Amino acid sequence: MPRAILIALFISLAGCSPPEEQPVSYPAQTTHPSDKTRPASRSEFTIVIAADPWCPHNCVAGAAREGYTIDTAREVFAAAGYEVEYLNVSWARAIQLAKEGRIDAITGAFTGGAPGFVFPREAIGVSRTSLYTNAASHWVYQGIESLKGQTLLAINGYFYSPELGAYIERNLDDQNRVWILSGPAPLNRAVSLLERHRTDVFVEDEFVMNWALETRSDLTPPRNAGEIYEAPIFIAFSPANPKAAELAQVLSDGTRELRQSGRLSEILASYGLPLFSVD
Repeated sequence: MPRAILIALFISLAGCSPPEEQPVSYPAQTTHPSDKTRPASRSEFTIVIAADPWCPHNCVAGAAREGYTIDTAREVFAAAGYEVEYLNVSWARAIQLAKEGRIDAITGAFTGGAPGFVFPREAIGVSRTSLYTNAASHWVYQGIESLKGQTLLAINGYFYSPELGAYIERNLDDQNRVWILSGPAPLNRAVSLLERHRTDVFVEDEFVMNWALETRSDLTPPRNAGEIYEAPIFIAFSPANPKAAELAQVLSDGTRELRQSGRLSEILASYGLPLFSVD
């Protein structure tokens, strides 16, 4: 979805989750980027973007609706003569693939969560991060100190906020404070853990949580215990790609044009979202 303080890319669920929670086997990649040589002609250039599903920001690859960041990118790059290929892999894996130059970009990135990546000047979306509890809980977030006595569940590789990221990093080895969830469908599993009182607090984007609850009748709605962070999100380009700055400029200019024409509002509205502020 925004998200990526690199909290040890290959932390296993078995090592950082409740003892009775069984590890989940997760493939290195869900969909493999093409190994084909990229053509020299820009009109034939394929831009490979990857991320784990973080709907409505970016959804399941190949679905009827792949997320507003992907829809926006496809329109912008098509107008500039590029084709977008969108893949789903874990967030930590997407970052690693981009660093290795095996994909061109990641989507849903915070500027503070992908060091070294090339960011457009124009944001492609906005994220609002909140903390969630079991519906019966009365706990309310009142700053980092209020997490004392709570077990926080976070997803491997995600960036949430500078303050919360530092808290997670300080407490990675203390399972009474922080559990890291890895593998497929982490949000669904996190909501289940909250419902079963296996963890106290889960951190997630509000738009993502709302989308999941609206589209999944089997999820028990958790309780929002407070918003902790709001920030723009971006499609960030691989530092290994020599054309990264050029692609970021194309996307930035194109996104601005879509905003000015009203087309961006239409794309966002198709996901039930308002036009976000760029201030």
